[in-house]
Amino acid sequence: MYAVIRTGGKQYKVSEGDQVKVEKLAGEVGETIELAEVLMVGGEEVKIGTPLLPEAKVTAKIVEQGKDKKILVFKSKRRKNNRKKNGHRQPITRLQITAIEA
Repeated sequence: MYAVIRTGGKQYKVSEGDQVKVEKLAGEVGETIELAEVLMVGGEEVKIGTPLLPEAKVTAKIVEQGKDKKILVFKSKRRKNNRKKNGHRQPITRLQITAIEA
């Protein structure tokens, strides 16, 4: 069984036992959270929400709170010797999917 969930403005296809890297969510490592924005549940019978499935939820355990890899942002203007270099590390939460309830 799999589900398509929405969190942090993005959509993720998850199954039980998957580890997913999502935008930062509130909570401590080891806590269990419920993701209620389920767009679709698939398996033997496919259920599609309009846009959400009200009775479906996905339960996940927080494995890690941290930062993603560094992304370099480099801007320049030609022939002007104008350069600017920045770095950015996005805060992330790594989730372990424990259960999908339809």
